[in-house]
Amino acid sequence: MNRTVVERKSDLELVVTRTFNAPAHIVFEAWSKPELFKQWWVPKSAGMSLLSCDMDIRTGGTYLLVFRHPAFDQPMTFFGTYKEVTPHKRLVWTNEESDQGAVTTVTFEENAGKTRVTLHERYPTTEALDEALAGSAEGLPEQFAQLDELLAGGS
Repeated sequence: MNRTVVERKSDLELVVTRTFNAPAHIVFEAWSKPELFKQWWVPKSAGMSLLSCDMDIRTGGTYLLVFRHPAFDQPMTFFGTYKEVTPHKRLVWTNEESDQGAVTTVTFEENAGKTRVTLHERYPTTEALDEALAGSAEGLPEQFAQLDELLAGGS
């Protein structure tokens, strides 16, 4: 069983790692194809739904994710820009919905048919990281488990 490791690396950095039993190009597709991304990105326990997912996966491209949560009247929107896209190896994007958004770097390292994914988030302030750890970051192990399931061909 693959474990998701969530570590606070500094006052501004969060690093999440997990190895998936799939080659890098397959894992990368799950991060870069909206129809696959939608299947695993929202933790099921959060009670949220991903209403729309627009991703222009290229350096300089943008993304727009719109979520609905039963506790809120208005949908929540997350958006940013892809700073770097290296197919099957690396994705770097900004989170621009607030001035406290992180820069997210995801790397894909393949070894013997398995892929180690490292998600690195760098926040502008310690407070922003603290808030992320209290909120969205706790969903990451569940999200990565859902990705694992998707890659394994489960539903």
